[in-house]
Amino acid sequence: MGTNGSTMLEPLRQGVPPLDPTAVSSAASCALPARYEAVREARHFTRRTLDQWDVGHRFDDVCLVVSELVTNALRHALPTVAPRPADRAGEHEPPQVRLHLMRWTERMVCAVRDPSNDSPVAREADDFSAESGRGLFLVDSFCDSWGWHPLAGTLSGKVVWAMFRLQPEA
Repeated sequence: MGTNGSTMLEPLRQGVPPLDPTAVSSAASCALPARYEAVREARHFTRRTLDQWDVGHRFDDVCLVVSELVTNALRHALPTVAPRPADRAGEHEPPQVRLHLMRWTERMVCAVRDPSNDSPVAREADDFSAESGRGLFLVDSFCDSWGWHPLAGTLSGKVVWAMFRLQPEA
């Protein structure tokens, strides 16, 4: 499900915060199908990756943010075909969402790439009576910074990213 290496950073170079992409110490990526189970798969992938990088202590915050970003991509960024249950998977799969995790010495970025060119819309923080729409407020609350960028060149869509500071290694 996942891949490692710096080659997967190429399409994200214009989509991540201003950090030197060549200085990435670790990177992992996985494709997520347009199914409800993709959010769970993203959490499992994130857990395994953070454990491999010895930054499992950041899992709770990173996992919440990953869950919100993937959920938003599945709900709002895919074409009109709604995510399907697993029993119908494989039937004319719409474009996928892709989760990227990148680690620098003192920072980590999780980025979710999707095929939509629409900007993410954050709901007002005081609108807690709404059934949905608080995801980006949660993202903003649990990460150190976040943003989004449209993709350019041959790729269409956007990348929504969240950055986390890591404790310097002892």
